[in-house]
Amino acid sequence: MKDYLVHDEWSIIEEGFHREHNKISESVFSIGNGRMGQRANFEEQFSGETLQGSYLAGIYYPDKTRVGWWKNGYPEYFAKVLNAPNWIGINIELDGETLDLANCEVEDFRRELNMKDGYLKRTFIATLVSGKKVKIASKRFCSLAEDEIGAIRYSITPLNFSGTLTITPYIDGDVVNEDSNYDEKFWVSINQKVKRRQGYVITETKKTGFQVCTGMKFAIFQNGEEIDFNSFRQQKEKYVGCSVDIACEEEQETTLYKYAANVTSFNHDKEVLFKLCKDKVKAAFKTGFDALLEAHANTWHNKWEEADIKIEGDVAAQQGIRFNIFQLYQTYTGEDERLNIGPKGFTGEKYGGSTYWDTEAYCFPFYLSTADQKVARNLLVYRHKHLQKAIENAAKLGFKDGAALYPMVTMNGEECHNEWEITFEEIHRNGAIAFAIYDYVRYTGEKEYLSEYGLEVLIGIARFWAQRVHFSERAGKYMMHGVTGPNEYENNVNNNWYTNYIARWCLQYTIEAIDYVEQNTPEQYKNLEERIKFYKHTETNEWKAIINNMYLPEDEKLGIYVQHDGFLDKELLTVNDLKPEDRPINQNWSWDRILRSIFIKQADVLQGLYFFEDHFDKETIRKNFDFYEPRTVHESSLSPCVHVIQASLLGKEEKAYEMYLRTARLDLDDYNNDTEDGCHITSMAGTWMSFVKGFGGMRVYNDTLQFAPFIPKQWNSYAFKIRFRNYYLEVIADKNQATIANHSDTPITLKVYDKTHTIPGNGNVSVEHKY
Repeated sequence: MKDYLVHDEWSIIEEGFHREHNKISESVFSIGNGRMGQRANFEEQFSGETLQGSYLAGIYYPDKTRVGWWKNGYPEYFAKVLNAPNWIGINIELDGETLDLANCEVEDFRRELNMKDGYLKRTFIATLVSGKKVKIASKRFCSLAEDEIGAIRYSITPLNFSGTLTITPYIDGDVVNEDSNYDEKFWVSINQKVKRRQGYVITETKKTGFQVCTGMKFAIFQNGEEIDFNSFRQQKEKYVGCSVDIACEEEQETTLYKYAANVTSFNHDKEVLFKLCKDKVKAAFKTGFDALLEAHANTWHNKWEEADIKIEGDVAAQQGIRFNIFQLYQTYTGEDERLNIGPKGFTGEKYGGSTYWDTEAYCFPFYLSTADQKVARNLLVYRHKHLQKAIENAAKLGFKDGAALYPMVTMNGEECHNEWEITFEEIHRNGAIAFAIYDYVRYTGEKEYLSEYGLEVLIGIARFWAQRVHFSERAGKYMMHGVTGPNEYENNVNNNWYTNYIARWCLQYTIEAIDYVEQNTPEQYKNLEERIKFYKHTETNEWKAIINNMYLPEDEKLGIYVQHDGFLDKELLTVNDLKPEDRPINQNWSWDRILRSIFIKQADVLQGLYFFEDHFDKETIRKNFDFYEPRTVHESSLSPCVHVIQASLLGKEEKAYEMYLRTARLDLDDYNNDTEDGCHITSMAGTWMSFVKGFGGMRVYNDTLQFAPFIPKQWNSYAFKIRFRNYYLEVIADKNQATIANHSDTPITLKVYDKTHTIPGNGNVSVEHKY
């Protein structure tokens, strides 16, 4: 755990240059706009520890799988969102001496990520080896209003000398991915052009053939006035730059404004990329830095107006939740149904930037409640578009008759994860996708989605479960062997309770969805039945047999559901038995030792109790929580949020607050010692869930929105807003009461602490805390 960032309600601030944490800071201070994003690399040259990273949504490379022992069914590649051409580069020389913070004495260093307005700012004073002292101030952003535009303001002030300043803004497409399986470069050069104050690089990905045109145009000011200049134009394969020599006086500020555009063949025809990029750069240059920033900031203000969460009395907690919301909106805006949410977003290379089950299990509720309904719908449509690929994925593993296995990792619907215990065994991911459909219908009331898209996906998933189980003659039960549950510190286990339970639920929900669609849209149902060759009577009878006879491991003496067969035969230690030097165990123990231990990476049984909370009484949830949480090391970023929600339900306020800080500040404080690889974007949606569903107690049962708020003792008050169907609501809690404000024009009936209230349009109701 690191503690070097300043606590502030609206900004992430680093005071002093922490070289040893620079890659962590590059992740934390990342910026993006849903279309492109970038780690907080320095504009000027830096030869120290760094992970250079610029990323473009939808652009990927199928990196050939690298394994020691190939198994039938393995994906042939691992899809990776690529490190794209670097558009921020600005080399600085002072009388021929390069500015490089790795080789300078640095003072008054300050880096700030302003989340309210959405920009990255950095200031410092550097003393070069020659003794020359210079002050630098930079500010940059990826425009949320114009999502193919980025802009930089970079100022240089000599403090103890006059001389020649050489500024070289450039674009460099000769970049690498550190996680390349074979140390391969993924880009080839198509063309590059450079003029006096502008340059363009066109590159193409190998294999996938995506083209990117990255362009720049710049202006230079001194004493607040734009100056004329001549530039030395540099051009080589995948690189363009313009070097400008400028006479500078001591204490005289020189400012470079650099405007850049990234346009891709993912969004436009290849034939128009260069012209389009040039037009966008020209328009940005004409608009100017301040006007672009104002439009960008206003877009952020609108998002904060809808989705901000306010906490009074705890700056660390306030900073944490805003950072999580900020990074989520930087990663995914929901405007493009072809896109999804990678676990690292635009902050790093790990996990390939691809889509995981994290989207449905953790991210989906955030967008469902904070954005226009179409955003969550687009996330579901994304999976429907990949249904045929899911059927192909299942067929590669020997399944048939339209059975669908959605991938653990994907860019285009095709499975591309290359660890056997994940690819072949972590099949519970299918359940999360089905649950998201259910969650959408439950929350929005839009049952029509089942007829349009949902049912076809559900039937494909149900067919998979029906083929994946087997019947044990000895036990008289259906079982599933050789699986991996959400707890990835167990592999190749038999009868994971969560997997078995969600499979059984999927079958039941699919039958209910079939009945609804058949009764309400019979023509659509008949067309679907014929198109996918669905035999209702035969298939649903088989499903009902499985539903009625699914094996769910349970220990009646302990009163718990057993994570999987044999789990209770382990040495039943708790996390308190671990030594400090053991943590995190995934960085200090052998994999063999981890697999043999009792320790749990993330919620497994508890994940099921969270999804299906209304299926169980509170005492059952309590017994399972009290058994499993003390054995959970929370070494998955996805773990703490589920525990916050259940601890809140059970009245375990201290545990809920402890887990909330862990999820909210996971990257800010580098809890798991891995933030340098990138931020944990999908778990950030879990932070929102932990707040709204945990502290706010928000649920939807029987078409009725419900709240059961409580406030941690460390806070004075909190407030959050949600969208629910056609309503826009705000929940405000202080030490004494909770107030639900209806910011819509029509009345809404809901429950607070199990009591029904009707709130008039633009009215509110206040209720004393029950707990």
